[in-house]
Amino acid sequence: MTQNAPAPTSPARSPVARALFALAGCVSLLLGIVGIFVPGLPTTPFVLLAAACFAKASPRLHRWLLNHRVLGPFVRDWETHRSLTLRTKCIAIGSMAIMISLSAWSFAGRPWIQLSLLLLGGIGAWCVLRIPTRVRESVE
Repeated sequence: MTQNAPAPTSPARSPVARALFALAGCVSLLLGIVGIFVPGLPTTPFVLLAAACFAKASPRLHRWLLNHRVLGPFVRDWETHRSLTLRTKCIAIGSMAIMISLSAWSFAGRPWIQLSLLLLGGIGAWCVLRIPTRVRESVE
């Protein structure tokens, strides 16, 4: 079942602004997808930024993201509550920590790469932790 939540903002009026928002949304979505596979690069903030950019760029792009099979429920939940559950945050940070630890371990003997990975992981965790936490799971 797909829902069409209203766009959080109206599209920009200028065609140039709409094109720039669409480009920023596509780049952000691409970074979010890459973040699924690259340790330390957070997926959550980039997908949410893409949704905000698409809402400004085009109702059609925003609706596509809302109805996406994998990302849609997450974006709809964000637009409804403007927060993440504690469980979601724990899964995001836990999976980042596991992947960064494995990556750092694989670069044994290269302390600069290990330090870079840990720093990027810390930035990714900081981004996720800055997102408001929903105190209680809503019943729908």
